Amino acid sequence: MRRPRPPRRLRTPLTVLALLAPALLGALGPDGSGETIPLSGTDPGQHLDVTLTRAVDPAEPAPSPAPAPAPAGSDSDSDSDSDRLVAVEFRLENTGTAVYQDSPAKSSHLLDSDGQRFTGSNTATTAGPAFPDTVTLAPGGSALGFVTFRLPNDAALAAVQFALDSGLADDVGHWSLS
Repeated sequence: MRRPRPPRRLRTPLTVLALLAPALLGALGPDGSGETIPLSGTDPGQHLDVTLTRAVDPAEPAPSPAPAPAPAGSDSDSDSDSDRLVAVEFRLENTGTAVYQDSPAKSSHLLDSDGQRFTGSNTATTAGPAFPDTVTLAPGGSALGFVTFRLPNDAALAAVQFALDSGLADDVGHWSLS
């Protein structure tokens, strides 16, 4: 018995899709960059498309104005010897009907390969501009910026997570970095 063939008009798009799939999937970076994840908040109309655009590891601290001299005997550089900065760039687009007003740093977490979770900050790095403490986006608005994480030098990156409502929403975006 002969199997029915799909109609020709269906076969052509499927063939094109099969040929383009490797190229389309290759558009995503090895660190999950380029992937857009639609997320919802707890309030009606809260919808945000979040794209991880790139991760910079390690990220260098941005130059700051001349600091005041450290008091004698202080350990002002103790963190820099055992920690490193990782900067993750996100593109946020408000696809909802409500105004988005939240802290991308508090909404972001980096996970290492041991499962330890690090909360983001607005620390300035040379990777690019950090998000401000609070980002406000009208419906249709968008923003691009970095969230910075401080983690041990020997920590292996595993994933980045983002959730609305300062990280407390049930809908969580997850990008693999390994």
